Amino acid sequence: QVQLVESGGGLVQAGGSLRLSCAASGRTFSTYAMGWFRQAPGKEREFVGAISWSGRTTYYADSVKGRFTISKDNAKNTVYLQMNSLKSEDTAVYYCASTYGRTVPQEGYGYDYWGQGTQVTVSS
Repeated sequence: QVQLVESGGGLVQAGGSLRLSCAASGRTFSTYAMGWFRQAPGKEREFVGAISWSGRTTYYADSVKGRFTISKDNAKNTVYLQMNSLKSEDTAVYYCASTYGRTVPQEGYGYDYWGQGTQVTVSS
């Protein structure tokens, strides 16, 4: 069982930055790929980005590519989502998710564990 706890959300002006953190329980964090997803009001959950278990490979949605960066600190059992140049359309609840193994899913059904989410609001 893996427990994930996101933090770092908040209110920011357009063009600003936020860094989300996702702390994971368990001693096998280094063997998990991690993903970030978001869900805006009235919309379906969408993929934001993901990182491999080693941290060497990352994937991003086109909408955030070049603005968001995912990193993974296996020593701290934490994955980060650095969000720069934020836009109003980035407003959503952001979730981290984990899955064991070498695959790096870009769909929600590929993940086994989810955090409770953290709200990000970007004012224009």
